[in-house]
This record gives sequence, C-alpha cells and structure tokens, in this order.
Amino acid sequence: MKQPILTILFAASCFLTNAQQTDYITKLNINYYSDTDTVTDEYIKERCVLDLYHPVDIEGFPTVVWFHGGGLTGGNKFIPEALKEKGVAVVAVNYRLYPKIKAPVYIEDAAAAVAWVFNHIEEFGGDPDLVFVSGHSAGGYLTSMVGLDQRWLNRHDINANRIAGLTPFSGHTITHFTVRTERGIEGTQPVVDDLAPLFHVRKDAPPLLLITGDREMEMLGRYEENAYLMRMMKVVGHPDTRLYEMDGYGHNMLTPAFPLLLREVQRIVALSPIP
Repeated sequence: MKQPILTILFAASCFLTNAQQTDYITKLNINYYSDTDTVTDEYIKERCVLDLYHPVDIEGFPTVVWFHGGGLTGGNKFIPEALKEKGVAVVAVNYRLYPKIKAPVYIEDAAAAVAWVFNHIEEFGGDPDLVFVSGHSAGGYLTSMVGLDQRWLNRHDINANRIAGLTPFSGHTITHFTVRTERGIEGTQPVVDDLAPLFHVRKDAPPLLLITGDREMEMLGRYEENAYLMRMMKVVGHPDTRLYEMDGYGHNMLTPAFPLLLREVQRIVALSPIP
C-alpha cells in the first residue's frame, strides 16, 4: 500500500499539539539487566544499556522502544531526531552482537529491554499500557520477534500482548540472514523456523504496522516477505495488520517511515480507554 508522503507528514505533525512546548531530558546508558549480570559479564555491561528520552511535565505519555539496525553484527543506539519533541518517550536500545554471541541472545536482550520499559516507565511519568516497539532492519526483526513470539517476554513475566503496537521498519520476517550465516546457510536460501516472525503468526498479537522500502529498491525479497507476513496474519484472523511500501525509497527508508510510526502511536492512543 503506497500512501502520499505529504499527507502522512501533515498528520504526524499534528500529534500531541503541546508536545513542542514541554521540556525533555535524556538519561544515558541505563543497564537493563540486573546488577549481578552486569557485574559478572563485561559484554553485558558494555552492550546491554539503553537511553531514555522523555518529557518532564506530561503524565501518561506513550513510549516508543527503538532498536537500531546493523544486521545483528553492528550498529549503536540512537534517539531518532524525527521522534523528538513529539510528546512521546523514546527508549533507544543496544544489544549484544554476532559474532561475540549467537542467536537467540540478541532476541533475549531485546526482550529484556522491553521488559525494563514495562517495569520502569511509570517512574518517569509514562503509561505502561502505551509501550510501542519499533526498529529498523535488524531492529525491525527484533521488534517482530519480541512481539509475535511470546516466549521471550514470558521469561520476564510479561505478556507480549501488552505491547500497544509493533512497527518494524524493513525487518526480516523470515529467519534473519545473520542467523542463517551462523548455521552456514546462504543468504539467498530462505528459512522459516522458530526464529522467524512468520513462524509465530497469531490472531491475538498487538497491532502490527509493517513498513518497507520500494520493492524494486529494497534488499532482496524484503518487501515480499513482509507482504507474506501481512497476508498470513490476516489469514489467521488478526484484525489489525497493515503494510506500507515507501515508493521511491530503498532499504534506508526511515525519513518517510517515522511520520507513519508517529501516526500509528496517535491512532492507538486515541483508541485507548481514558483512565
């Protein structure tokens, strides 16, 4: 589904009209594992940290957990500029990387970071019922795995269905190519197993907004595998799965995608019961 970008930008610019009048602060390098794990494992201490950017005079704000890309082999956390001063908190997450670790450790880290947000965001004024998860490329893959495969958050006694919305940007829906590399499988050989979001289609999952670049400009098959996930989610009866294709943009399609993410947050916040 291709949407006029100007319409999307206008809709997102209206989100929480007082957002730019408030102040925001950033807390850096918060460990999301326990002190015991952090002290005993230097790589956990180095990589398993998050940054929290949040408004200081708004109560009950939504939060976007943001996972960076980098093929599960590189990249670092960052607060996207397009999400700043929009009335939302942003949690930017680092996670451990291949080849120092292998699957499913990076998924475990992603789930631990999301669990930290559920357990702590209220301390900063956020609403734990309005936690959204998003990310680009490898971060999109982690978004879908944490939200669709319930076992990872179950380890933290959190139901993945508490996530208010999932918005992966250009994420694998088949088994990630780095997982295939770990197993000696060619990147052109598609695999769908329990480390593929497609393996975990279910009708009771959180709202799912899939965004990819132009199918003719994306990484190999990325649009098509997302289209298949959308179709299978609909087949199993999921009521709220949508797919946007960013016409004219390749894999690095963040610029037109961020307004869509903000509009999705706005849509779901508007549907949420007033306390």
